Amino acid sequence: MQSKYKIGLLRGNLLAAALLLALLAPAAPTLPEALLLWLATGWLGVTAMLLEFSHRRPAMVPWQLLPSLLLAALLWVAPDRYLIWLWAWAVLIMLPQPAWMAALNVLLAGLTWWSLLDRMGLEQATLSGLVLAGLLLLGLVRSRDLQPLRGPDRRRMRLIPGLRLWPRNQLSHDLIRERARARREGVHAELLILQTSPGQLWPLARRLCRFTRSFENCYHLDRRTLATLLLSRDAEQAEQRRNRLLRDLDTTARLRVTALSRVESLGDECRALERQQPPMAVIRGLEHD
Repeated sequence: MQSKYKIGLLRGNLLAAALLLALLAPAAPTLPEALLLWLATGWLGVTAMLLEFSHRRPAMVPWQLLPSLLLAALLWVAPDRYLIWLWAWAVLIMLPQPAWMAALNVLLAGLTWWSLLDRMGLEQATLSGLVLAGLLLLGLVRSRDLQPLRGPDRRRMRLIPGLRLWPRNQLSHDLIRERARARREGVHAELLILQTSPGQLWPLARRLCRFTRSFENCYHLDRRTLATLLLSRDAEQAEQRRNRLLRDLDTTARLRVTALSRVESLGDECRALERQQPPMAVIRGLEHD
């Protein structure tokens, strides 16, 4: 499934939920209940609209903290109208979240269940408590099972959806593949590494992805460093294109350009960039390459 399709599907679900709450809010009999429903509507709508632009949000920021608090507040303010929403805790517990957030969700679920005891008989309270505990346990297990799948997303540092921006470990694999392809097809390939300030990294990443070709990936190496692999017919065209790219980027970043045939390892190139004195260094290929 493509990232753009997944983002569109998630946005549609969030907007549908926002619409449902917006329809419920005018019918709320009390002002606190209506305010909570409108707050939830606003949160869902804003989250849906800003979904593609959330790359600055760290992977472990508990963005679901607000809906957890809103759910607990609704169950406390209007338990008779939203009693069925008690089971929504099993969904919230499955979301990506740090351990303390999961513990808070379990605590809030327990407190809301406890606040509803006077509306249930002993048998109902016992059965609902056991079912809720079982669902929370299943949710925690499911969340733990999904951790390996979320690992690559965390390593991507919440890269911008829609951009050809990949994590450092992907570049290590691509160096080997592109070096072999360059030799096989007789093209000129070079590694361009840029180092800038943390505040300028994401704007520079956008421009780098914009001014490189669609088949050339860009890479996020760390909070200050970007890289890309440039492909050209020959060394002369590579120099012309490199100069044009640097002019378009209009950046003061430190640069290191190395012909792919001269790249021993990504780590060596990054260390060489740290040591180099001039702001830009170009390491050309051997004559027989």
